[in-house]
Amino acid sequence: QVQLVESGGGLVQAGGSLRLSCAPSGSRFGFYAMGWYRQAPGKQRELVARITPGGNTNYADSVKGRFTISRDNAKNTVYLQMNSLRLEDTAVYYCNAVLISSNYWGQGTQVTVSS
Repeated sequence: QVQLVESGGGLVQAGGSLRLSCAPSGSRFGFYAMGWYRQAPGKQRELVARITPGGNTNYADSVKGRFTISRDNAKNTVYLQMNSLRLEDTAVYYCNAVLISSNYWGQGTQVTVSS
């Protein structure tokens, strides 16, 4: 069973920045497609950004140009750099790892953007 350990959430003012990190357990990190999802109160969980093992990325339209997903295979870590944060970015952010038919989730980290 793969465990995903997230860190980096917190409280930030609008316009500020945060960086989330996620480090899956095990030795197969380089084979996983990694993603960040978020869920705001009363809303469905939605994809924020995703990165393939080869480094291809895709983003939700709402975060394009503000958020950057990256991975460091040597450190077994995926990052989400979030800049120009908005009130509507407030949510619990979840790390996701996918390998063929296996799908793993982190416990979530709260990001709160204040005015």
